[in-house]
Amino acid sequence: MATEAEAFPSEAYVSFSAEINPSTGESLIATMANLANQGVQQVTLAISTPGGGVPKGLTIYNTLRAMPFELITHNVGNVDSIGNAIFLAGDKRYACPHSTFMFHGVAAHPGDGSMLDRRGLEERSEAVRADEKRIGSIIKERTTLSDGEVEVLFEHAQTKDAAYAAGAGIVHEIKDITFTPGIPIISLVFER
Repeated sequence: MATEAEAFPSEAYVSFSAEINPSTGESLIATMANLANQGVQQVTLAISTPGGGVPKGLTIYNTLRAMPFELITHNVGNVDSIGNAIFLAGDKRYACPHSTFMFHGVAAHPGDGSMLDRRGLEERSEAVRADEKRIGSIIKERTTLSDGEVEVLFEHAQTKDAAYAAGAGIVHEIKDITFTPGIPIISLVFER
């Protein structure tokens, strides 16, 4: 009979390459919760995302920060938009040499075909400002970027390379990802 230490690995890799939406976000959270429940001590999240929904992205960030394991995030392609907040949840953060980070301000997407009156526009505008403030506070807490530098990133959509990310404290080191033989790799796959 296997002992508990033999039954569960101490490390795991999770590969996530998808848009941030309710389905992908819940799948990522469930996968991480399952690893925590198994007693995994260290998880490396290999991430590439075009971004997506701010509310779900912030939920993922807060949930990842609460997990009882050491979280390593590794940018393996592009980390864009709200994906930056998720990436910054990592205790240790790395980027492949040719990876990028894209920053921009938050946009409101009514999407339901409804018309907005002055009050509705003001509410949307306030929601955008509140989301930018929340994302900005994460960036400032987890990097060496100043308030002014974060504001510039939001005002002018910019794609930054790994060298910029290292200089700004977004990543701790630039290096290729290496999957260690024998350590489980969980690849999250979603229909497109």
